[in-house]
Amino acid sequence: MQGMASSRTDSNVSRSLKRGTKRAIYATRSLTAPTRVLPDFLIIGTQRGGTTSLFNILSHHPNVCTSRTKEVHFFDNQFHRSVGWYKSQFPTSVYKVVCRTMGRPIITGEASPYYLFHPRVPARVATLLPHVKLIALLRNPVDRAYSHYQHEVSLGVEKLSFADAIEHEQERIGGEEHKLLTQDRYYSFNHQHYSYLSRGVYVDQLQRWDPYFPAERLLVIKSEDFYVEPGAAMSRITQFLEIPDWTLEQPSRYNALPYEPMDLGMRSRLQDYFAPHNQRLYNHLGGDFDWDGDRA
Repeated sequence: MQGMASSRTDSNVSRSLKRGTKRAIYATRSLTAPTRVLPDFLIIGTQRGGTTSLFNILSHHPNVCTSRTKEVHFFDNQFHRSVGWYKSQFPTSVYKVVCRTMGRPIITGEASPYYLFHPRVPARVATLLPHVKLIALLRNPVDRAYSHYQHEVSLGVEKLSFADAIEHEQERIGGEEHKLLTQDRYYSFNHQHYSYLSRGVYVDQLQRWDPYFPAERLLVIKSEDFYVEPGAAMSRITQFLEIPDWTLEQPSRYNALPYEPMDLGMRSRLQDYFAPHNQRLYNHLGGDFDWDGDRA
């Protein structure tokens, strides 16, 4: 019993030290916020589409300095915080100058996949970062929806079956987008976590960015291409970001979850649901992702 109590005490002390260290780091970075830079690029989505893998690959690129944490969430859930808080996530301008002087110019960026789906993010980004470059990874919406569901189950957030979660999605999130658009500090747990089908209607989300950013400032990558041929996808990304072509040896796929395959009947049903939305996306982008070519 004494050993167990000692273990708990050590664990509590360790957590307290970690919290104290984090507070000290944040305080230091906040004090230097005026000297810090804003990002040159944003990975805006989609959730469960490979954003974590891309962020981690780019974080190893010699000409990239990513944010302190992957999902900063400034333009969606943390917009009530100051610009100084946001800048505290990035390196100082002095660091960028030193790197450039040493022949290694760097760019900075972050990845928050809720940015693509949150309706107020495009206008907020355009106001603060009018020249930022945007990257969107888009995954087959059927697979994305099921992976999203499994992710929420693994977090203990989702208790319904996949079929029931799909059936009740509009009951859960209906009206939430309007609240997000009309209430400055409104946060919707349901909109962020239970939007399995809605997040897969990519064309509507991309079109929200059109009034604020020209097409050449947004790069759309098919997630399946990124998974199968990461080298080719990274060449497109580095060219878009105007940094040297570079490939991480043995890139890892992050946040992959083991789960049972989707029921074939449900898969066919979702393919039918997404088919017209996918066609609208293809028309918008001028290219076909062939997501409807593997019908059960």
